Amino acid sequence: MFRSRRYRVDNETIVLLLTILLVFAVIVITSTATFCLSGVFILGMFVISALMIRSHHQTLLRQTLSINDNNTPELSALVSECEAKLLPGPVNVFLAGKNEMNAYTFGLGSPKALVLYKPLLKVMNAGELKFIIGHEMGHVALGHTWLNTIVGGLAGIPAPFGAAIILYAAFRWWNRMCEFSADRAGLLACGNLNSAVSAMVKLVAPNIRSQSEFNQTLAMIDAEDDQASNRLAEVFQTHPMIIRRINKLKEYVRTAEYQQMQAGVNGNIRGTAKRSAPRTSTPVVRPAEPVVEKKPELPPEERWPWLKPKDKS
Repeated sequence: MFRSRRYRVDNETIVLLLTILLVFAVIVITSTATFCLSGVFILGMFVISALMIRSHHQTLLRQTLSINDNNTPELSALVSECEAKLLPGPVNVFLAGKNEMNAYTFGLGSPKALVLYKPLLKVMNAGELKFIIGHEMGHVALGHTWLNTIVGGLAGIPAPFGAAIILYAAFRWWNRMCEFSADRAGLLACGNLNSAVSAMVKLVAPNIRSQSEFNQTLAMIDAEDDQASNRLAEVFQTHPMIIRRINKLKEYVRTAEYQQMQAGVNGNIRGTAKRSAPRTSTPVVRPAEPVVEKKPELPPEERWPWLKPKDKS
């Protein structure tokens, strides 16, 4: 079985270490009283985070649809394929009815929780959904879900105003490195750069219906990093600008490491049954409902012909 985490971007670990060092530097520099207060604050943050995560998980069980073979067979198959490729460990996947193009994961213990919002199913095709699911599973596999709680607690310690800004910016820097790593996981899960790019574009503009609209949206995304105000705002954001994420993936697919990793994760499902074991159902209050239309699935290049490689002849 191929299990590798080499899709983690090189800078992610370095930025994490720098963030932690900055935290402890601030603690050492500040007074002893602040040091003691910081320890109490960090412990309190962990306790509060654990309680909030537990409460949120219980809410999901009551208000969302658990993704499994009985409720959502087609979507469950996509989830299982991504699991087989990336081997993230135990993950419970839920479908939420909130009208938002989003997905997220959380959890300190095992299993982690992965939440998809229903609008994704109306807009994304199978390849694009695998990128979204794989991206979130990448967060789980690389430990971002629990590290985010711990590092976030450290970065939020009481500190002088200037130091607090530095710690906050450092934490967000690490957040953005995590997104680059998770994008690589999503690419490995779907195995197609066009699907990965179109998925990210649809997150910004889900109502695209023509090539001209796609080109206009892509031009808008491409211009994001041209403005100094956007680059400054990014310093305090959890996610990098979309154009940076797209360019990072374009660079990654040209590397020998990507080819090796893609072959490795593909080998995890090659020659095996599509579903080795059924996904167990988690009890929910409201009745199950169909969420994925059964229709012939076209490849991304057919649904989005402007994504086809241009003929250079």
